Amino acid sequence: MPRFLIVLDVDSTLIEDEVIELLADAAGSRERVEDVTSRAMAGELDFAASLAERVATLEGLPESVFAEVRSRLTPTRGVRELLDGVHAAGGLVGVVSGGFHETLDPLADDLGLDFRRANRLEVRDGRLTGRVSGPVIDAHAKAAALRQWAEEARVGLAHTVAVGDGANDLEMMAVAGLSVAFNAKPRVRERADVVVGTNDLSQLLPLLGLRG
Repeated sequence: MPRFLIVLDVDSTLIEDEVIELLADAAGSRERVEDVTSRAMAGELDFAASLAERVATLEGLPESVFAEVRSRLTPTRGVRELLDGVHAAGGLVGVVSGGFHETLDPLADDLGLDFRRANRLEVRDGRLTGRVSGPVIDAHAKAAALRQWAEEARVGLAHTVAVGDGANDLEMMAVAGLSVAFNAKPRVRERADVVVGTNDLSQLLPLLGLRG
């Protein structure tokens, strides 16, 4: 039976980037998208509405943009050290994202993540429609994913850790046994059990009793 479960946000947590902004680069809408993203992560905007607004600016992009964006992603420093340490100790790692499976899945496979969940972008005739396909992964969905994975793995919620940086991570952080604000917005830092201000995921290992 796994000893514990860690669930991380993706954009600006598992990776240094905001994928929606990299996609917006290709669409010429980055400035607009950056503003909406910042306000959504600070909790000033409803996440689902802000996602729809940002994704709408991507309409018409060819699906080849996914490969271009994947080539630009930068995993956060210390991520492999964290994953190796957790797995060696019999733990599991999942990621849940307001971003997109199209860019997340190859990275998740490469890192050997145990669980992943994200939004999907609708594509027709080889081009993005400017809409999301399927349920939106918002704050409630993130918390539900943590609960589901813990139940499937038979890990008690007291032995779960949620790591995030934005307002849409707060619900899953409230559910977890330990909540960690990672380079987070002020509202998230205020509510977290622990604040990590260094952009290095290996700094989570001491919190788990796995180093130093």
